[in-house]
Amino acid sequence: MTTALFSIAGAVALLAAVITVTSRRIVHAALWLVVTLGAVAGCFGALHAEFVALVQILVYVGAIVVLVLFALMLTKAPTNPLPALTTRRSPFAAAVALVLALILGTGVVFAFGNQKIEPVPTGSAESIGTAVFRNWVLPFEVLSVLLLAALIGAIVLSQRPGKKGD
Repeated sequence: MTTALFSIAGAVALLAAVITVTSRRIVHAALWLVVTLGAVAGCFGALHAEFVALVQILVYVGAIVVLVLFALMLTKAPTNPLPALTTRRSPFAAAVALVLALILGTGVVFAFGNQKIEPVPTGSAESIGTAVFRNWVLPFEVLSVLLLAALIGAIVLSQRPGKKGD
């Protein structure tokens, strides 16, 4: 059952990722990214890593995608389709992506064969939290400062020139 749920969530993640990349509207791409990240959280849930699945939803879906959408809104990025950005190299890029996916898929099949996905019994929320707050505090703080700087930069870029003090 775990393998089936993992496979279904993986297929949804793969399909949503392809739609994310091929979407012509940037806001639609951001919303499909939510589906992709939610399906990845489903993969973690199928593996009985509930804590990691919840962190995936809270951090990536709840924070990163919202930050991307705010950046799109604040910088007044065009939300309509941009055919000028589509190049003649798209078929070549799709062929390269397909070949790379086949190589990686073949490598995974040869490496793991018919092994069944087994839930990991270790890794409680307490042990993960202890490891995060003991060993990884500095990287989390650096990341939070970086995200704050990105948000401030988006606000500064969205202001109209010549209207100071409004």
